[in-house]
Amino acid sequence: MDFSFTEEQRAAAETARAVFADVAPDAVPSPALTSGAVADDFDRVLWHRLAATDLLGLVLDPAHGGFGLDPIALCLVLRESARALARVPLLETSAVALTLQRHGPAQTAAALLPRVARGELVLTAAAHGRTGHEPPPLAVTARRDDTGWTFDGHTGAVPWAQRADRIAVPAHTADGRTLVALVPRDQTGLTLADQYGTHGELLADLRLDGVRLGPDDVVDSDGAWPWLHGLLTTGTCALALGLGEQALAMTSRYTAGRRQFGHPVATFQAVAVQAADRYIDLRAMEVTLWQAAWRLSTGATTALPAAADIAVAKIWAAEGVRRVVQTAQHLHGGFGADTSYALHRFHAWAKYLELSLGPAGRHEEELGDLLAAHPVV
Repeated sequence: MDFSFTEEQRAAAETARAVFADVAPDAVPSPALTSGAVADDFDRVLWHRLAATDLLGLVLDPAHGGFGLDPIALCLVLRESARALARVPLLETSAVALTLQRHGPAQTAAALLPRVARGELVLTAAAHGRTGHEPPPLAVTARRDDTGWTFDGHTGAVPWAQRADRIAVPAHTADGRTLVALVPRDQTGLTLADQYGTHGELLADLRLDGVRLGPDDVVDSDGAWPWLHGLLTTGTCALALGLGEQALAMTSRYTAGRRQFGHPVATFQAVAVQAADRYIDLRAMEVTLWQAAWRLSTGATTALPAAADIAVAKIWAAEGVRRVVQTAQHLHGGFGADTSYALHRFHAWAKYLELSLGPAGRHEEELGDLLAAHPVV
């Protein structure tokens, strides 16, 4: 396999690296020190910088003010954002926007997507479901009549919902189809209750009680929800990879400077072997991520559907990022638990990413079902 990147993809990563270079992960309070969310809003200053450098329109067509790049380029940017623990809804906005562009009504895409590229419109997605263990579309029902759609249901753990302009909510119809509703945050019948993630960020519990939407606000395509869910899951793997790489780099610097018995602890065999194991985890996370992103970007067919590659990537991301931050804490000693030190926030974010869109066990079950349905000879 050749995972070399195109010139445009490398340029996107370099631009992102420059934008996120000034973001300080330790500038945000630790979730352990706050009684609620670590902040009321996401980083608006950084959001405007992303818009000014055209990173918000990265995957949008030029007709919508974007550059027409693919999910691989998006994952490269997300990887850089996670190294700085950037507090912006970049994954959610980009994934919903790309889904709207690919599957949504043309007039709705033309009206909304240029505003996304300019940083004027924030999007998010309700991809968790009621409990995190059931398919998210089962949490909300959709009924159609002569004038539009009516939505009822309850879904939780929606990131950035209190500040998003539109929330993409998957729903199921009576005949078993799945569609995606683009619900305005202030829509009549929609209520949001505050929740908090392990990373200290504000999430939302959504209740829809007779929410009415016209046909232009509904992505009624059979492939829309699998595409959106796959893109969100793959993007989460990119975030986990960037976070893990930064946590291991912090550990390397710390163990190189920490001396015991007159020597840097990094030279001790027990320390070096643990760090090497985590490096192997990161390389496995990386190769499975690019395989999944490549399947999404190219639509290439293999013996198994793209969902299998996405499941493998999420299994490695969930297990790998957990092991990386646990080892980082261990090798930092008591210093790793200091809430004034940035590693504490990396640990909190890692747990959130591990469980986001399902832990490893859930994706192992999905992979097993796919293997059973598509036996490889």
